[in-house]
Amino acid sequence: MSDFALRLAEAVGRGFRIERELGGGGMSRVFLAEDVALARKVVIKVLPPEMAAAVNQDRFRREIQLAARLQHPHVVPLLSANASGDLLWYVMPYIEGESLRAKLARGELPVPEAVRLLREITDALAYAHEQGVVHRDIKPDNVMVSRGHALVTDFGVAKAVSESGSGSSLTSLGVALGTPAYMAPEQASADPNVDHRADLYALGAVGYEMLVGRPPFSAGSPQALLMAQVTQAPDPVTMHRPSVPPALASVIMRCLEKRAADRFQSAAEIIPQLDAALTPSGGTQPTAAAHLTSSGTRAALRQANPIRVTALFIAASGLSSLAARRSVTSWASTSGRRSSCSAWARSSRSSSASPSARTRAGGEAGRSTTSATACPCSCTRRRTSCSG
Repeated sequence: MSDFALRLAEAVGRGFRIERELGGGGMSRVFLAEDVALARKVVIKVLPPEMAAAVNQDRFRREIQLAARLQHPHVVPLLSANASGDLLWYVMPYIEGESLRAKLARGELPVPEAVRLLREITDALAYAHEQGVVHRDIKPDNVMVSRGHALVTDFGVAKAVSESGSGSSLTSLGVALGTPAYMAPEQASADPNVDHRADLYALGAVGYEMLVGRPPFSAGSPQALLMAQVTQAPDPVTMHRPSVPPALASVIMRCLEKRAADRFQSAAEIIPQLDAALTPSGGTQPTAAAHLTSSGTRAALRQANPIRVTALFIAASGLSSLAARRSVTSWASTSGRRSSCSAWARSSRSSSASPSARTRAGGEAGRSTTSATACPCSCTRRRTSCSG
């Protein structure tokens, strides 16, 4: 047993018997233990000491008590929370099964299975939101799959940490923001008015990954991921998996709207949409067209300032000024390529009107063809279609 596990065993006392460390990541280290009095397996999640030092322990326990009221078939309940010295932990039942993260490591899911699990996660969110509890860190790691059913873990923990801690200290530790790959734009930009609709964005990101096999955005660093959440539009689900029913793809893409007002306004609104997708006709005769990028998202993307967003994330993570210059230079380079592409396209359209671009005979059937060459930028479009 590690030194840390020995310290935890001493802190929790005789009420729990620590068996082994299961792993961890993000905001906690995870241990399997036995509840001695009830002879049952439990999981004890321990905040890192440096994080616990930035948290008001009494307030943390109060926030955990609020989340512990949740009783739902698809919510893993919180049993207790306690502290000793620089150790702060909370206890949950041990769930037989695997995390959704482990399941997705084997690849994308069949559409019916993805819809069923997504429906259960959404049902858990709808219930929690009705009780005034926002998760703030929905991701595959916080969803357990047991006997084919989804159970959401760690409800209220991210809020308990952020609400009970020093904002500046927690930001420097990177724990108040959630997980970059699933974070809503308003979370990524440190909007103080984040509400339950941030969970719906994360729900869309998890659903996207279940269907496509990867999150909506990927990048080489957390800062780049955060910037993508604010400034980029995700590829349509059907671009990567055409077999996804358009109505289901539309639900996912609406959850991923940049503006919270353009998303579903409650998890309860999403449930009938997913129920329809579970019916035989829902997968073959969709009642809604594939969701396109809304005017709200397009406006949000136009207004997003990549330089400002990059500076915000660099300040939060303490990156060097060299990293900032590289980020800005990369953005400027992309803008330059777009300008080049636009100029080339105008030249293309002009030349298409000249005699040299006239159609020519394409065989005895009278088919016609048009001269086309590739755009010199990286957009890979053809001369007749590139618009920059």
